[in-house]
Amino acid sequence: MKQFYQKVDTRSRSVMINFLRNHFRYDTMNSWNRSSSYANNLKVHNLGLPREIERKAFELLSVDDIYMEINDLISNWNYDHQYQWQVGFNGRSGGYLVLYQGCLEPTKHKSFCTNCGQLNFQTTEKSNRCGVCSQNTRVNLEKPRMMIKTYPGRGTDQDDDFEDWSLGELKKRVKLVQDFDRLCDDIVAQLIYICENFEVVEQEICVPKTIKVLQEV
Repeated sequence: MKQFYQKVDTRSRSVMINFLRNHFRYDTMNSWNRSSSYANNLKVHNLGLPREIERKAFELLSVDDIYMEINDLISNWNYDHQYQWQVGFNGRSGGYLVLYQGCLEPTKHKSFCTNCGQLNFQTTEKSNRCGVCSQNTRVNLEKPRMMIKTYPGRGTDQDDDFEDWSLGELKKRVKLVQDFDRLCDDIVAQLIYICENFEVVEQEICVPKTIKVLQEV
């Protein structure tokens, strides 16, 4: 089975530089954008899984639950890196996990309605009336609301030869990429766990449908 995480001798500049230079990369948006970053190929057929696990993994791709589990791992990783670094899937079939740059930044909202939760760009100095539910229940925010921002158009280290990087900078970048690789291993491990412990079954559901009928007046 393929393992993405590699040990790196962080006492050696040349070893760290070779690790960063030779790491697999992929587009952050589209090939025409020409921006790339550190990435890994997580397509099922590329993982070196046992045949039976691989068969079940392909079957799982049609089940939404598997993506919820994987997205939880990714969300926790992004949170641990203060959203300055984020990961997401890219590629025609979404089979490549890519390292992105990002940040947390405040929104421009100034208040919100305690009745319906609607956010507002104005303070309550002139009025605390909500424009959605019309209740006088709008209050000022005690602290700014933050939103996650991602920069998919930015490449990471794609034009760097790392020769002018300090030892500390190299260690920091190597650790980041190793953390990213370890996440990929965690995702594969989660996939294998689900394959070994769950079966895909079909379930009928009733979907409500709105129709027009005649009604006596």
